[in-house]
Amino acid sequence: MAYRQENSLKHPDWHNAPVPPIGSSDAQVLIAGLAPGLAGANRTGVPFTGDGSGDALFAALETYGFVAGQSGGKPVLRDCAITNVVRCVPPQNRPVAAEIANCRPYLIEEMAGMPRLRAVLCLGRISHDAVLRALGLRLKDHAFAHGAEHDVDGLRLFDSYHCSRYNMNTGRLTPAMFAAVIGRLHDYIDVNRN
Repeated sequence: MAYRQENSLKHPDWHNAPVPPIGSSDAQVLIAGLAPGLAGANRTGVPFTGDGSGDALFAALETYGFVAGQSGGKPVLRDCAITNVVRCVPPQNRPVAAEIANCRPYLIEEMAGMPRLRAVLCLGRISHDAVLRALGLRLKDHAFAHGAEHDVDGLRLFDSYHCSRYNMNTGRLTPAMFAAVIGRLHDYIDVNRN
């Protein structure tokens, strides 16, 4: 809270508040990121906008038809919603366990409010673990690994390294690696579309 207040004083024209999800609750896909970036979603108020991670995410989603353009500075999503497991920008972009736990009820509510939800793309281990905990599942039964898929409670979880600028610049995650995960997600939804 103090960090957010400090940012509000430094940047009064920024969003500087919890960042709500975007997309339809009728979507079959939920993308779960980590937290708003300081000069990205914390500034814009829209998940994954205003920074390099959003550029990578939306390029891959557009390739596979999950983005249908822009409206009012927001991406128009098709059969897809995007959230963060932590709603507010954390200090040093590293949420602590208490922040993740405090935001868990929002994630639970979002998933419960998506009656057609078939797949969740978890961007990074923290997101993966938060989604499993929100579903009431044990972490040891579903280990995170880039490219892994898990069938849980009628959902398919897809894991990817986070598409952060750091991961992309260091080569830990390449555009091709990321596109491959999005492609498999697309194929799963396309085959099981309802």
